[in-house]
Amino acid sequence: MRILSAFIPRRQILSLRQFQTNSIRRESISTIHASMDATEQSLRQSLSEKSSSVETQGNAVRALKASRAAKPEIDAAIDLLNKLKLEKSAVEKQLQSTISSSGNGSLNREAFRQAVVNTLERRLFYIPSFKIYRGVAGLFDYGPPGCAVKSNVLSFWRQHFILEENMLEVDCPCVTPEVVLKASGHVDKFTDLMVKDEKTGTCYRADHLLKDYCTEKLEKDLTISAEKAAEFKDVLAVMEDYSPEELGAKIKEYGITAPDTKNPLSDPYPFNLMFQTSIGPSGLIPGYMRPETAQGIFVNFKDLYYYNGRKLPFAAAQIGQAFRNEISPRQGLLRVREFTLAEIEHFVDPENKSHPKFSDVSKLEFHMFPREEQMSGQSAKKLCLGEAVAKGTVNNETLGYFIGRVYLFLTRLGIDKERLRFRQHLANEMAHYAADCWDAEIESSYGWIECVGIADRSAYDLRAHSEKSGVALVAEEKYAEPKEVEKLVINPVKKELGLAFKGTQKNVVESLEAMNEKEAMEMKATLESKGEVEFYVCTLGKNVSIKKNMVSISKEKKKEHQRVFTPSVIEPSFGIGRIIYCLYEHCFSTRPSKAGDEQLNVFRFPPLVAPIKCTVFPLVQNQQFEEATKVISKELTSVGISHKIDITGTSIGKRYARTDELGVPFAITVDSDTSVTIRERDSKDQVRVSLKEAASVVSSVAEGKMTWQDVWASFPHHSSAAADEQE
Repeated sequence: MRILSAFIPRRQILSLRQFQTNSIRRESISTIHASMDATEQSLRQSLSEKSSSVETQGNAVRALKASRAAKPEIDAAIDLLNKLKLEKSAVEKQLQSTISSSGNGSLNREAFRQAVVNTLERRLFYIPSFKIYRGVAGLFDYGPPGCAVKSNVLSFWRQHFILEENMLEVDCPCVTPEVVLKASGHVDKFTDLMVKDEKTGTCYRADHLLKDYCTEKLEKDLTISAEKAAEFKDVLAVMEDYSPEELGAKIKEYGITAPDTKNPLSDPYPFNLMFQTSIGPSGLIPGYMRPETAQGIFVNFKDLYYYNGRKLPFAAAQIGQAFRNEISPRQGLLRVREFTLAEIEHFVDPENKSHPKFSDVSKLEFHMFPREEQMSGQSAKKLCLGEAVAKGTVNNETLGYFIGRVYLFLTRLGIDKERLRFRQHLANEMAHYAADCWDAEIESSYGWIECVGIADRSAYDLRAHSEKSGVALVAEEKYAEPKEVEKLVINPVKKELGLAFKGTQKNVVESLEAMNEKEAMEMKATLESKGEVEFYVCTLGKNVSIKKNMVSISKEKKKEHQRVFTPSVIEPSFGIGRIIYCLYEHCFSTRPSKAGDEQLNVFRFPPLVAPIKCTVFPLVQNQQFEEATKVISKELTSVGISHKIDITGTSIGKRYARTDELGVPFAITVDSDTSVTIRERDSKDQVRVSLKEAASVVSSVAEGKMTWQDVWASFPHHSSAAADEQE
């Protein structure tokens, strides 16, 4: 059932996904049972026993009172009851503490998240769209600092990937004809399961309701048994694989109703998440707002291949808006209806997925979460990327290279490397055509969030568009000498197919001719043994029955001067809004004011992504200092450093606090006409530099040519720094 939500890179399209059998799901369940936290299980069992003892003793006290027993006997029974209640209360506290410390508790996370979101909205990093009209769920506007952070993130993405890897950048339309998305599978199966309030018609995403119910029970209901807790954890682990019927059965079993009205809910049914439109005034050309940017690259493969001199490997990249009509958007910037994606399609020979620059990242060590560890209930652990590829944990060097490059990109942005992991997709998460898939997941107050997907999608996408369009999206490898090869020959018998399928004959023929060698030889064997085989035709979206007289499949030896093949695709896909939100959380902190009477908010953005690199303050309002401020501003502008001048009459400490809350890394204070102080946000240290050097020093640190430690070692320290911090 699972389709990854919001703008997570690449949804797995259901009809194209061949899940493993239910035995895999059951294996996952039994593994989760075995790995359930032993302490929590023991405490839940103990609490159940204590509750039973309290109830039994309470009944005993009531019976003694009813029978007018002696007062000492009643008092003794009451003392025992109180003792049992205290023991029960102690176990409840232990259990609540265990739940909170294991990450299931959400109170602290919610308080932290609220502090971050309040600051972001108050300082106009982002706000709900159309706010004066009460807004629309899942749509947000970026304000000035938010736009600046996003621009800096995308600028670094272009430098880190497009420029350093010599990628071909394209920019394709957001409006996409239906035929393109029909070929990719989105029209038929780009869905989430939805339920409706049977009385009001309000729509809810079905798996979210079930998830919320189970999570709330685990976090807040201490009375549930250890067995019931294990059941809820099982449901959370496997619900993404539920069919509509299974999901509906669970909702009914648990008595889940509409959150707002408590009305009964309809059965779950699929809802297509694309925004539909029509192209042109006639309305005859159906289209959709693209749900991802990747399809624009795939359909342009042939032209890009020729542009690149008909050489592989090469990569094409695109940054752009994508649209998904989420059923019930929530979680702020993490689940929205319009968002920015940055996607790379790296085309490579399927027979050679080595990478010439893999050694550049092979020694990196970071948290990885292979599927074996997930299945055995272990946690992510630090692995060496080179060893992971050598052992086959990561399928190939090219996939591994991009995993390493994504790690470097995220950590240089400011993502905490201890709260970043790369999780491998389980077998039942991957499409049948995918060779391997990993998600870069970032821990936030919402838990682990999928922000980047890195997938080896094999040749599926190009084959699907080749089949639908009739245009061969292939590459060539010329041989130095002709080679004798055994060639697969598929000859559809069009007369027999025409009689059987009439108007859909062309679709069946194209699908038969597009089979790979393994599929074709399996069909040949089945036809020879049984005389008939079921065959899935992608463009029809259904199985058809192929008889032995409808197709001839054989292998012939031929001399060839070149090899023609469909390239494989390695796809790193970035949800930019998700990355930015996680960056906000990772960079947010508070520190006490100088007086100690309040907590001041600070965004500790690296200079690379900070919305404003520097602020310039005249210490006091006078013409001399203000003229010097203008000179520094002009020089900062000339070297491309974003900055802000603050000439308000408030204390310098309050001005520092204001800019710290915006994440500005440096502040220049003009307190003389010959020299100034430069203050660093995180340490609050200050150095004194000449007026003429101020802009170049800030520029060097902001652009990474120097570190603050270099500056601290090179210039006199400002002795009155503490006095200036009137926060």
